[in-house]
Amino acid sequence: MLQALQKLLLSVLLQPERLAKLNLAEWDALLPLARRTGVLGRFYPQLAERCLLQRVPAPVHPHLESAQIIAAEKARMIRWEVNRLQRALLDVIVPVVLLKGAAYVMANLPCAQGRLAADVDILVPKEYLNLVEQALRRHGWETVELDDYDQQYYRRWMHELPPLRHRLRGTIVDLHHTILPETSRLKPDPTKLFANALPLEGTRFFILAPTDMVLHSTAHAFHDGELSNSLRDLLDLHDLLGHFGKDPQFWEILPGRARELDLSRPLFYALRYTQRFLGTPVPSAVTAAMRPAAPPWPVLRLMDTLLDHVVLPDEQLPRLGLRFARWLLYVRSHWLRMPPWLLAGHLLRKAHKRLQARSIQANQEGVR
Repeated sequence: MLQALQKLLLSVLLQPERLAKLNLAEWDALLPLARRTGVLGRFYPQLAERCLLQRVPAPVHPHLESAQIIAAEKARMIRWEVNRLQRALLDVIVPVVLLKGAAYVMANLPCAQGRLAADVDILVPKEYLNLVEQALRRHGWETVELDDYDQQYYRRWMHELPPLRHRLRGTIVDLHHTILPETSRLKPDPTKLFANALPLEGTRFFILAPTDMVLHSTAHAFHDGELSNSLRDLLDLHDLLGHFGKDPQFWEILPGRARELDLSRPLFYALRYTQRFLGTPVPSAVTAAMRPAAPPWPVLRLMDTLLDHVVLPDEQLPRLGLRFARWLLYVRSHWLRMPPWLLAGHLLRKAHKRLQARSIQANQEGVR
């Protein structure tokens, strides 16, 4: 069950005008939770848009302004990095699709408002990966230092190359060739994504079609991801569904497109939990169409419990319970991402590396 503070955060996210009615004590309780869940940057622009900033207690203003400055700087960084990518790939004649935060910012979508995006994700056909990677290397991007196992893991099994960091700016580009790992239980065909991609005005890049953008977000949150930013993920989906859902045709084609891309189960979860936490309006026909994609009842009940714990964590609950819920979602994401034999070896290797790191840290502290 959600406590009063969690209910308050959800209510102001859905009805930002309620922020103007909060007293200082309510703000004092709300600000840490909003910052911890990554949504604080949304408040300033929403209040400014409604001309309500003057009704917020003066001591709160520095918190809202600083969050707005950070979010605006992240968006500026993404725009500049996209500009630099366009320059770097000027002579590389391949389709390049912007994904996730970069697409939201460059397309000026509602979910970009106040969102803290750190990396730029791009999607290119697999046969052009080496060509694009070499072009980026010539313009200052370098592979983040990884051991041989992690290098092989990315290049053999994953849906992206190892992250590329610019040697001067320190910014990260994630270079994808599909949207889920090649070992994943679900296998959306990237050629279908490219076929429906839309040109991004004023650039040489593309963005995913509305249905595909929503489905990529669902895949990222509920299949490939660990839901570590679960409230932000749900808000992304809530905003995308609300924005694109103004067109009735969007809802008509969404369930069929999910089946075509092998993403029906993630879409079921996305619709269920955006409705559960944010009251996202979804046509009853779409909800009915997605029921066959539901998991078995025990799995669904477990997912409900885990999401209740991690979307809006209650600090009054035992910390061990929250850590266990997050660990189960972590294991689930890896279970869906790779077959059991590969998963077992991968988790054992990761556990061994963590133990080694702790041993080294303990030795260093002992020397000091």
